[in-house]
Amino acid sequence: MIKIVKAVKTLKNNTIFLFETQNINFDKTILITAVFHGEEPQGEYIVNEYLKLDLNGIKNKLLFVPCLNPDGKARGQRQNANGIDLNRNFPTKNWCISNRHEYFGGIAPASEIETRFMIEILENYKIDAALSIHAPFKVVNYDGPAEQLAEKISQLTGYPVKGDIGYPTPGSFGNYIGVERNIPIITLELPEDESNEELWLVNRSVLDYLAYEY
Repeated sequence: MIKIVKAVKTLKNNTIFLFETQNINFDKTILITAVFHGEEPQGEYIVNEYLKLDLNGIKNKLLFVPCLNPDGKARGQRQNANGIDLNRNFPTKNWCISNRHEYFGGIAPASEIETRFMIEILENYKIDAALSIHAPFKVVNYDGPAEQLAEKISQLTGYPVKGDIGYPTPGSFGNYIGVERNIPIITLELPEDESNEELWLVNRSVLDYLAYEY
């Protein structure tokens, strides 16, 4: 059984949902998030398809945020309605004010409704690992003690492991929980040249692994 346990309205009156599997006995708690960036909607399709499945008998408790940035998704843009890149808005040690461009992290850390929604999840649950689904690089990026998990996901998907995405990410979710809280986090970058159905066929195995084996 899956239940909505938290919801919040965005600036444009869209709703962000947190779903939770209701298994009483579980080993680990895994947080799975998609659509940090509004122009990367592929992850929401995968999460929503997974939410349709019968997840009775899973080993771990799963938390799902299918779409963190519905305002950005509605506009087809990376940022939220305030023009903030949510993956640069977390209160990390390396957060800094930058010029206003597509990676603008705001005038203060955790200034955004969406960011605070994620922080509250981390305050309310003991998260053992996290999966953040992005696009379009077709790599398995990781932060914190997640190299072994990244290698496993690489085996499942055929996507290469990449410990460094290739450019600075101050205020990122990976820095916030992986580097500073030592929680394994995978940033799963999906290819942009495949259909949602094709991506589902490849990446369902990742969610199955987190649910039943990790």
